[in-house]
Amino acid sequence: FAAIGKWTKKYKQEGIKGLSKKKQGRPRSSGKLKGWQASWISRAITDQCPDQLKLPFMLWTREAVQQLIKDKFDIEYSLPTISRLLKKWGFTLQKPLRFAYERNDQKIAQWVKVEYPSIKRQAQKENAEIHWGDEMGIRFDDQAGRSFSKKGKTPVIKKTGKRFKCNMISTVTNSGKNRFMIYQDSFTVEVFLKFLRRLIYKADRQIYLIVDNHKVHHAYKVQDWLEKHKDKISIFYLPPYAPELKPDELLNQDVKSNAVKHRKPENTNHLKKALKSYMCKIQKSPTKVADFFKKKEVAYTA
Repeated sequence: FAAIGKWTKKYKQEGIKGLSKKKQGRPRSSGKLKGWQASWISRAITDQCPDQLKLPFMLWTREAVQQLIKDKFDIEYSLPTISRLLKKWGFTLQKPLRFAYERNDQKIAQWVKVEYPSIKRQAQKENAEIHWGDEMGIRFDDQAGRSFSKKGKTPVIKKTGKRFKCNMISTVTNSGKNRFMIYQDSFTVEVFLKFLRRLIYKADRQIYLIVDNHKVHHAYKVQDWLEKHKDKISIFYLPPYAPELKPDELLNQDVKSNAVKHRKPENTNHLKKALKSYMCKIQKSPTKVADFFKKKEVAYTA
């Protein structure tokens, strides 16, 4: 009798339509979005950043996608549903690469497709060796990696309260060679020239050195020195704001992650010793150095 009462009330409110059989259970579709709407959202996430679509987000988070669907199609989804949709569309959570606004993608493409291949051909013609150079600094408190600990208890690493650091300039080749020099003060023309002299010392081949656009690399004193030693070394410059093009950048990342990973330097000398020890270990492993050139970011240099 209760069911008959509900049907009678429904008939009075909606007529015969109110008595039509409704679909039962969880809907089998992916939600309220139609196919073309889901495709539009997927393309928007792939091709644009949230701020380009006037959303108050820097990255594509679940909240950003939720807001985009609401603004564009006036459809509301819960965050768990957004997660399921993103997984269905083939999206995964990833750490974004950071590029400077000033970078010029056309110059970068020109370097990869035209300029570097030309340098490589010239090096082969002159039997020159291509070195990729870069500078880096390492601090006493650089800490990489994780440590096991009881749940709810964050591990504590005790270090000295003193502040100290050291710097390094290095080069790598795709044949596995590595040259480096550790120094204490800032990177100056004198430091760079000292390293260049070491680089060409007893070199049996001309060196083609590829570096970034640090002002020291372009200094007049450096250019004068290069002119006097042009039979031994030549310098080429990468496009501005394109650190991902340098194989030596991968060496720097490796050093920062591992040079003091199992050590606890207490002063500058300890830090230098740890860095030198790790770099000497790398020098004895040309395969490790050559592997840097196999990374997809610098595969064009192989």
